Amino acid sequence: MKHKKLWTVLVVVFCALLVAMMVKAYFDGKFDSVETLQEYISGFGVFGPLVLTVIQALQVIIPVLPGFLGCAVGSILFGPLVGFLCNYIGISAGSIIAFMLAKKYGAGLVESLISREKYDKYAGWAARSKSYTVLLFWGMVLPLFPDDFFCYFSGLTKMTLKKFSWIIVIGKPWCILAYSLFFDKMGEWI
Repeated sequence: MKHKKLWTVLVVVFCALLVAMMVKAYFDGKFDSVETLQEYISGFGVFGPLVLTVIQALQVIIPVLPGFLGCAVGSILFGPLVGFLCNYIGISAGSIIAFMLAKKYGAGLVESLISREKYDKYAGWAARSKSYTVLLFWGMVLPLFPDDFFCYFSGLTKMTLKKFSWIIVIGKPWCILAYSLFFDKMGEWI
């Protein structure tokens, strides 16, 4: 039992340090543009792909970070395949964590992350809609859908973690792949 508590404390401390590091980078302007984020991630050397993956997970969990920047940086720095994998793993993990946080902490957490207007507009509809699962799937497939918010909203519905995870695993790679290929070509043009 003591080992379990120790591991829990270590994981919490590690996560807190990670979040603190990302918040500092955000306020230092490291997320202002593709160039500043690229420079920041390059500074981690061989750990750059891992840092990008973590950033992409956090940008879903803390929905103020711009996710498309990570997609661009991943493709330009690491190529379309490695960039895609970092982005897909990070965004999928962040989406599932956001869903679980909403399940555990409920509407109070979700309301604190978004404006009351947005919450009122989407949360009630998401909970009652018969077509919500289909919309969520297509939202994960299509670019420019506010999917970070819908990960949280989904956690407020009766949707199971298994169903949500399948939607993410099957729906999310298409949008990320499109971004990866697009930004890889953009990198060639620049």
